[in-house]
Amino acid sequence: MKTPSKRAILNPNPNNLSSTREAGFSVEQLAKILNATQVGHTDVKIHGIASLGSARPGDLTHLSNVYYRKHLKHTKATVVILARKDVDDCPTVALVVGEPYQAYAQISHLFDDQPQVAEGIHASVDIHPSASLAENVRIGPFVSIAENAVIGADVSIDSGVHIGANCTIGKGTRLYANVCVYHGVQIGQFCVIHSNTVIGADGFGFIPKSNGELQSIAQLGSVKLGSHIDIGAGCTIDRGALDDTIIEDGVKIDDQVHIGHNCKVGAHSMLCGCTGLGGSVEIGAHCILAGGVGVAGSGPLSIASKTTIGAMTFVSQSITEPGTYQGATLHTDIRSWRRNAKRFTRLEDVVQRVLKLEKQLAAKVRELEK
Repeated sequence: MKTPSKRAILNPNPNNLSSTREAGFSVEQLAKILNATQVGHTDVKIHGIASLGSARPGDLTHLSNVYYRKHLKHTKATVVILARKDVDDCPTVALVVGEPYQAYAQISHLFDDQPQVAEGIHASVDIHPSASLAENVRIGPFVSIAENAVIGADVSIDSGVHIGANCTIGKGTRLYANVCVYHGVQIGQFCVIHSNTVIGADGFGFIPKSNGELQSIAQLGSVKLGSHIDIGAGCTIDRGALDDTIIEDGVKIDDQVHIGHNCKVGAHSMLCGCTGLGGSVEIGAHCILAGGVGVAGSGPLSIASKTTIGAMTFVSQSITEPGTYQGATLHTDIRSWRRNAKRFTRLEDVVQRVLKLEKQLAAKVRELEK
């Protein structure tokens, strides 16, 4: 790898896809991409993608939810992605697939016209001489890259990003505007990190001193991100105190998510908006934490792989059996809350005891009535 000379290259059409999109896609092209069965023919090129109800001629749409089936017979779309069972009701060309929503997700990227970072390296970029950049990197204005950072091939870095010393950014990763990557962080290949996310800030490590002041604990670990990870806007992932905070391959993180120091998130898990993980939480693979979930305890805790946690649930102890969990209670003072929480876990036992007592009481009443 080498460090290219800085230059300003502005190219509004950075790849061939944009010109193909402008010219339009044929139905045959789309069918081939999706490995779909084409029913019907048209010479109209597809220039856009829209919902069943709002689509116009030249648009592609999809039917993947029975709720929207009422719009199918009235759609003005040129092409509809759908399942075999819906073909007879389709008034236009159909692309028949096994999983319409998955096919829509795949094809949607062909119509993504968001601006790309201009080719080359903007003249305002500050790159330390010891940093190493691979081929075909794109770096926008006012980016700073510190000493010994390694930037992989085809990486795109938008304006205002800071990459700290000794960081590694893998091939094909994109960092949106104002992302901050602290020193020593490792980010894998083909990740997407949205604006204002901070990776590698200090974990929240403090301990009370005898005089009542708080003594900070140096956070000496780092953050390691695998590949194919998506991170939303305004997230924070703290570095570890000693060991690293680890996010495994394929994890998807929504906006406004906080991950505390020394956490581990297993492969292909999803953390939805405003979820917060306290320090040393371990999330298994293929988990889903819905919006506003909190996971923290008095010590390290873990959640089993393939577990789903419903929105606004607070998890304060480990979950060892995969499943779907939901629960939230009204706030109260901490002594009452702890006492009530312990009793809540015995609720089923209490119910069974009450039912048993009711049966015994009913039997006693019948005896007295004789």
